[in-house]
Amino acid sequence: MAPGMGLNAYFTYTIVGYHGSGKVPYETALAAVFIEGVIFFVLSLFGVRQWLARIIPMSIKVAMGCGIGLYLCFIGLQSSAGIGLVRLDYSTLVTLGGCPTADLDANGSCLSGHMTSPTMYMGLLGLMLMALLIMFRVRGAILIGIIAIAITSWPRNSPITYFPYTEEGDQMFNYFKKVVTVHNLKNVMGRFNFDLTSKDIWIALITFLYVDILDTTGTMYSMARYGGFTDKAGDFEHSTWAFLADACCVSIGSCFGTSSCTAFVESGAGIAEGGRTGLTALCVAFGFFISIFFSPIFASFPPWSTGPALILVGSMMTSSVRNINWDYPGDAIPAFITMAVMPFTYSIAYGVIGGIFAYIILNGTVYLIDKGSRGRIHPDYSQRENWWTAVLSRSFMPIWMQFIVAKVRGREFDWRADEYEFEDDDVSKHHQATEENDESPTVILGAENDSTLGIETISIDRSEKH
Repeated sequence: MAPGMGLNAYFTYTIVGYHGSGKVPYETALAAVFIEGVIFFVLSLFGVRQWLARIIPMSIKVAMGCGIGLYLCFIGLQSSAGIGLVRLDYSTLVTLGGCPTADLDANGSCLSGHMTSPTMYMGLLGLMLMALLIMFRVRGAILIGIIAIAITSWPRNSPITYFPYTEEGDQMFNYFKKVVTVHNLKNVMGRFNFDLTSKDIWIALITFLYVDILDTTGTMYSMARYGGFTDKAGDFEHSTWAFLADACCVSIGSCFGTSSCTAFVESGAGIAEGGRTGLTALCVAFGFFISIFFSPIFASFPPWSTGPALILVGSMMTSSVRNINWDYPGDAIPAFITMAVMPFTYSIAYGVIGGIFAYIILNGTVYLIDKGSRGRIHPDYSQRENWWTAVLSRSFMPIWMQFIVAKVRGREFDWRADEYEFEDDDVSKHHQATEENDESPTVILGAENDSTLGIETISIDRSEKH
């Protein structure tokens, strides 16, 4: 969890304005972020966010992960947070880069010297190093590559240094030599002004709300699918607690003077390294904690050391593209729009919006034509993805509400009931059979219950001798 970069820019340049030149004071904008977190918490507590996320078609959910992978790769190829292989071009927007700093114009476009930057080749070297270590299944392959390239880039007397002998380089090196420092938060911490009479602040609040919902939903479900945590309905275990934690971070972050916090797509790097449990989150939290004091060290990791990690994680996440239903255009085209819009607009939320709107327009029009013609005009539905059956098979109520309903009706409630869906099929069937036996005492002899009248049937394999 960290402040989202897109919302940071919106908060700074659109709402507050450069050096406070906008229509809303930053104290009021921070109050709007705090209120957004409270609204998030309420929506998550009553299962609204989970419901909104679950009704997204499965192909779009898969495409969100692929789009985030392409988005990560695009970031890793740029110069601001990557290896610098891609640069600004005034005609085609982006083009091949890799030119030294001396050959850049004021806007960062290459004037000459394409593919001659030593730091770009260091980034490519780091990419190959990480890839080779991953191929040999070395634990911590990505971290080893990042640290190796970073340490190599710290000496000042080399062409690949992160601290050149310039005014900016001297400032960064002086900060790097401090090793330990703590920033003062007295100017931003707890500076709230809840004067919400301006219409501009309400526009900002609504914008924060819907962008963060789509951004966090897309990121969390993509990370969960990448880690193999999702079920047939596309949900992941304890999603309520995850969304509640996200909502709390939004309000807590505003107390420290930041814009809306969101789940970061860089979480895929931890999943790629084998992170699967809450212990991974605790280790990351500890790393963030020590970075408060050792920020000069962590801030001195050059972008060409971390960019290769983004490219690698992007390639891993994009591999799920094969799970998209490409056989039916009503599923494939919205999924492709979702993937394409994310990197090209530099926004996860815009990709989700584009894919959902395309799905509604295409399949809604087909539905109306089908009904209007009484079934005489319709496409071939045989390849269509029947994603809603699994979605509707699960309760839309949060688990605490299910507990209250069960107690009101005088029934026993199993708090682990929502976890069985995520276990292996054999374990899940065992729990399901146990629950059925508790309600009506029957005997099941190694077979599934195929009867709708409560009569158990036994399937015998005649090829075996008993």
